[in-house]
Amino acid sequence: MKFAYRFSNLLGTVYRCGNLNFTCDGNSVISPVGNRVTVFDLKNNKSNTLPLATRYNVKCVGLSPDGRLAIIIDEGGDALLVSLACRSVLHHFHFKGSVHSVSFSPDGRKFVITKGNIAQMYHAPGTKREFNAFVLDKTYFGPYDETTCIDWTDDSRCFAVGSKDMSTWVFGAKRWDNLIYYALGGHKDAIVACFFESSSLDLYTLSQDGALCVWQCDTPPEGLRLKAPTGWRADLLQREEEEEEEGDDGEQETTIRGTATPAAGEQQGKVKYSRLAKYFFNKEGDFNNLTAAAYHRKAHLLVTGFASGIFHLHELPEFNLIHSLSVSDQRVESVAINSSGDWIALGCSGLGQLLVWEWQSESYVLKQQGHFDSMVSLAYSPDGQYIVTGGDDGKVKVWDTLNGFCFITFTEHSSGVTGVTFTATGYVIVTSSMDGTVRAFDLHRYRNFRTFTSPRPTQFSCVAVDTSGEIVSAGAQDSFEIFIWSMQTGRLLEVLSGHEGPVSALCFNPVRSVLASASWDRTVRLWDMVDSWRTTETLALTSDALAVTFRPDGAELAVATLNSQITFWDPENAVQTGSIEGRHDLKTGRKELDKVTARRSARGKAFTTVCYSADGQSILAGGMSKFVCIYHVREQILRKRFEISCNLSLDAMEEFLNRRKMTEFGNLALIDQDAGEENGVAIPLPGVRKGDMSSRHFKPEIRVTSLHFSPTGRCWAATTTEGLLIYSLDAQLLFDPFELDTSVTPRRVRAALRQQDYTRAILMAFRLNEKALLQETLESVPWDQIEVISSSLPELYVEKVLEFLASSFEVSRHLEFYLMWTQKLLMAHGQKLKARAGTLLPAIQFLQRSVQRHWDAVSKLCDWNRYSIQYALALSQQRGVKRLSEPLGSEDAADTPGDEDEDSLHLLGGGHGDGDRLLV
Repeated sequence: MKFAYRFSNLLGTVYRCGNLNFTCDGNSVISPVGNRVTVFDLKNNKSNTLPLATRYNVKCVGLSPDGRLAIIIDEGGDALLVSLACRSVLHHFHFKGSVHSVSFSPDGRKFVITKGNIAQMYHAPGTKREFNAFVLDKTYFGPYDETTCIDWTDDSRCFAVGSKDMSTWVFGAKRWDNLIYYALGGHKDAIVACFFESSSLDLYTLSQDGALCVWQCDTPPEGLRLKAPTGWRADLLQREEEEEEEGDDGEQETTIRGTATPAAGEQQGKVKYSRLAKYFFNKEGDFNNLTAAAYHRKAHLLVTGFASGIFHLHELPEFNLIHSLSVSDQRVESVAINSSGDWIALGCSGLGQLLVWEWQSESYVLKQQGHFDSMVSLAYSPDGQYIVTGGDDGKVKVWDTLNGFCFITFTEHSSGVTGVTFTATGYVIVTSSMDGTVRAFDLHRYRNFRTFTSPRPTQFSCVAVDTSGEIVSAGAQDSFEIFIWSMQTGRLLEVLSGHEGPVSALCFNPVRSVLASASWDRTVRLWDMVDSWRTTETLALTSDALAVTFRPDGAELAVATLNSQITFWDPENAVQTGSIEGRHDLKTGRKELDKVTARRSARGKAFTTVCYSADGQSILAGGMSKFVCIYHVREQILRKRFEISCNLSLDAMEEFLNRRKMTEFGNLALIDQDAGEENGVAIPLPGVRKGDMSSRHFKPEIRVTSLHFSPTGRCWAATTTEGLLIYSLDAQLLFDPFELDTSVTPRRVRAALRQQDYTRAILMAFRLNEKALLQETLESVPWDQIEVISSSLPELYVEKVLEFLASSFEVSRHLEFYLMWTQKLLMAHGQKLKARAGTLLPAIQFLQRSVQRHWDAVSKLCDWNRYSIQYALALSQQRGVKRLSEPLGSEDAADTPGDEDEDSLHLLGGGHGDGDRLLV
């Protein structure tokens, strides 16, 4: 129960590939991130990732009109039917091929997917439970190349499909007599998007070369006539209707085959299209590929994104440019517009950007970007509210764990960041980089206030700060030295020499001023910061040291080595106390280009990052594998192993290679399969020397680069190839009783409450450990009896009450009531709790984070109200007062109002002069 950590959220990456969608209310953006889907709530400023994952990267997402269901399809053609209300998977389906796009009909009864050169229409899943949620209705043939886009009419009678063969096809959702299919040409490049006009069959088509064609239909939607069956078809239809009445399901697949040039006799009495106009986005001499588009029918707004990172906003059908904006230097991969037409979402996969733009006020609603290169390190703030990450792109980002957004990015480093850490205050971040600098950033003013450098240029591989925040240390990768600086002055204090290999990790003892340094020379050295920076102990290892960390109480040291072992040491006596062999627990996969098997390549793999849990009883380890392991330190056994990803779009995911990819000519993985796509690799002709010769697709390898436990002990984070993964305890799904026996039941707890025996009721409720019952019991206690009951609680239950109070602060509105409980408990049991500070520290930090968050919110609200009242009072005093031309500081302008108003202003901390200054 204690290690029932579940996937909670995905940070560090906001958009990878696929199409963006707005929810039906227009307040949230649904963004595919790798093989997961994240929902960004723009109204409440929160983001959360759905607890599901596909086998490959998500390629397209279709949202039902009511916003309850979503169809998520990956690159392999596997589909998930997901309920967005309960955030769970309802059905799995395989479309037997790569799907390019999916779209629900406006009435929600059908949905269409484009696959290869065909379009398939399925019956949409209903509200009742079905054995097969996806039933194929019709298959439409016609395009000669891959289909790219779909759009429905408002009444769900017809839909249009665009293709790479430069044609657009209009199909009937039913067998209309005057419209079965219609092919439209007029373009010189692949169709990117097609849109119907509101309540009409008029159509807009956009091609990749930046051309827009306006098509007019001679028939309104009401003019479509159902084709009446004749002959044996009528008898068959009548028989099917009879079977349906008897309760049989007579749905069968229908195939519709269209031709681009139908016979003249077939065109008589049919729907006809004519081209009204053709517009071009690119100016003369300028060529810019159009990559994405979206259309709002009610407002007649067309949003187009281009390969250069520019998007245009036009009004149709006049094609009037409202405005254009460059949002990135990479191609705009996806565009979406919300239901009200105010917000535009733009996704750029090259840099992992997600932008939401409000075009009327010309301002950003959301502007997020993850690390466009791999993340290397992370650290939790002391209260567990913030996470700082550093990446190979040289950026340092700070993430809020409550809402999942990045609120500040530091770009001062000119090379990859190798280490990040917080000081004990939580307001200073210290980072090391390969550019030869160690920088300190202030979270109050968001600036780089210290830059530490070495006498000779060197590359820093790790960084550490002592508990006082006064000493900063960094290990060098090329000179094998450790540099010590003063945080206050920024001066170099000492250079520690002694290692004979690159310094791989540093860690300060949380209790004493002792620095542990791990190196590739198979040693760990302990340096005394007080006694002239001398080496107190040298711990000899059997292999190269990769990571080192102290237990939270400083009484134990863990070292990860290159031979996949984790060794534990007593830093006081320099004695090894235990070791864990983790080679078999890593279970590394085989890369597609590996010549050896996964079992043989595992000999060179090891744990590269280790971290103690908040209570120090367990250790978390990860490395060149898709698994993260939790070990029990004392018993030296594996407690649990987490699989951080199941995404087969990453390399080294499977233990054995797919034999279908092995041919007599070699591995098919050596060939770029998608070389002919629009954003694929451009293969030049023989002898051509222009172009990017290094351009190729590659699969990133799955790995865990850094791990960190939250100080609260409720969650842990890992920086991986997928992004920043957060795993937390889901308390709502757990039944974790404490000293339970048959006499403890909810009925007896409520009976004790009715008898006003509150202490006994609280003890029984905590033995059951059900959250709803605990809340009911604590909130039944009168406020004037809290002090007496707090002092009568046994010491064993005080910690559990504090943990429950900390979790209740997150959701409860009874702020003052729970603050009274917290104060009385700490006042009554403070001295006893201090003696067990080591074990109680996670609960106290969890409580501090909850109280701090409420304090920040309430203080901002009070300040705003105070300023608003001051402004209102000052404004009321100015009524009827003639404004003079002299400056406000002159004696003539000092008109004193009534005494009562003046006193009221003074009570609020401001005088009459303050009110005048507010009005200037």
